[in-house]
Amino acid sequence: MFAQEAPPSEGAVTSTFAQVLVENLGHSDSGYTFIREDGHEHFVSWSALSREALRRGRLLLQSGLRKGERIALFLPEEREFVFTFLGAVSVGVVPVPLYPPMGFGKFEAYCEDAAHILRSSGASAVWMPRKLADLLAPLLQAVEGLRAVVSEEFFAEPLVEGAPRPEAIGPEDVMFLQFTSGSTAAPKGVRVTHAGVLANCAAITSALRLERGRDRGVSWLPMYHDMGLVGFVLTPLITRCPVSFLPALRFAFSPRIWLETVSRHRATVTFAPNFGLALAVKHTSAEDLRRLDLSCLRVVGCGAEPNHPETLRSFAAHFAAAGLRPGVVAPCYGMAEATLAISLSEIGVPCAPDVVRSEEYHASGLARPASNAEAPGARVAFVPCGRPIEGHRILIVDDEGNPLPERHIGEVVFQGPSVAAGYHGDPEATRQNFTAQGLRTGDCGYLADGVLYVTSRKKDLLIINGRNRDPQTVEWAAAEVPGLRKGNVVAFTRPGPATEEVVLVAELRDGDAAAVARQVRGHIQAKLSLPVAEVLLLALGELPKTSSGKVQRSKTRQQYLEGVLRQAN
Repeated sequence: MFAQEAPPSEGAVTSTFAQVLVENLGHSDSGYTFIREDGHEHFVSWSALSREALRRGRLLLQSGLRKGERIALFLPEEREFVFTFLGAVSVGVVPVPLYPPMGFGKFEAYCEDAAHILRSSGASAVWMPRKLADLLAPLLQAVEGLRAVVSEEFFAEPLVEGAPRPEAIGPEDVMFLQFTSGSTAAPKGVRVTHAGVLANCAAITSALRLERGRDRGVSWLPMYHDMGLVGFVLTPLITRCPVSFLPALRFAFSPRIWLETVSRHRATVTFAPNFGLALAVKHTSAEDLRRLDLSCLRVVGCGAEPNHPETLRSFAAHFAAAGLRPGVVAPCYGMAEATLAISLSEIGVPCAPDVVRSEEYHASGLARPASNAEAPGARVAFVPCGRPIEGHRILIVDDEGNPLPERHIGEVVFQGPSVAAGYHGDPEATRQNFTAQGLRTGDCGYLADGVLYVTSRKKDLLIINGRNRDPQTVEWAAAEVPGLRKGNVVAFTRPGPATEEVVLVAELRDGDAAAVARQVRGHIQAKLSLPVAEVLLLALGELPKTSSGKVQRSKTRQQYLEGVLRQAN
């Protein structure tokens, strides 16, 4: 059926991901292993993956879809998602990954977010499994003109003689729309191109020093998220380094399964957000550690949200008993607008936070190294995010776009071939963020000896009496108080009589709400010399979050000001 899709001649330049799939038709030595909810494993070789993706692409064309049209994917099962995503990519149809509903909790809010993405993307159809059809019916009815397709039934159809052929695909064509997480604003559809993906994957391969025949990945990261998709689905397809995929829900219900799988499959590379490292430490007992052998790991990447110095330290220390070597934990930084990676730490070098003088940092925007003689309250630590990926550049600029010297705080600007082609259907946001100078990330940070340190999200800065405070520093300090649910704390400001006032909203794990609130105020005052005007404690699960589990500071602040949030009983 695919005799016409012969692998390219040796030395041919690969310029699109569709070509990657054709190249892989001739390789069956390794591939992906999909681990199901019941623990059963299903192996798919590179050649089998390409054959099925190419078949699905032709079926999409046979249904009347054409290059450039967008289809939404509500496909929670990893293998089905990969086959369908790559099938669309192979013929120039633009997939739009969407996160599936995780249950009935906050289902109305989920439908609102998903409807926004569907309308913004202009998707003509949505692919879903039969088991979600009834659940998603209200959402589909809310989006006019959207066609619902049951994936299992659609791809069971045979290809007919004379099915349409794919149009030519170019490097600058949009490969997929990656919607941003929505942690600071409504999700926007990033136009990720074939050229951008190939450039970012090549840079990731170089930074991680990936070697075919040596390296193997394990991932529980959701495939609708850029770190799971670009980092563990697309990059390994180019390097042909095998990957084992765990369902994200298996990790959520049993975090220790992640490193158990790493140990059993002898993985060398795995990644997780900061909260994933914290959960792994919390849910892996001393007895569990004795059953693990993590000496195989070369890289435990950590990104997608601010990295807490203590979380990284405790992870490295906790799993050292299972053979985790020093220098394996590697903080990184990236975003969908950059395709994925912006900077990666040097592999094999232990992570050493940069400790700076808090007075100069908060008052003057300078990151001057602090001495050990200074009091702990006079110092603040930032985790290194590494150097810019190969072939790219990072600038730190002021509000007018002027480059700043090292150890001056400003906005992080990213330059290079991985920068995406703007936002779909949003020319104003594209103009503001995708500039001639580079990608304006919206994040604050500084460079020191060429290494990037990200300090905060620009929109989330707490400005109190003319001094800048990073919200995560306040949130991490608050989470030290017993009774709060770690990783579920949000700090922001509200208008006060004379200046902005700090408000903390958090989920209460246990204890008396009023007593815990008093402890939080006292702890923040003692540790950071920062008065907190109000501490609002919510029931578990009530804090607004993104599809990838990030807290939504702007939405939390909005709901607080509107009086929507309610104190836990």
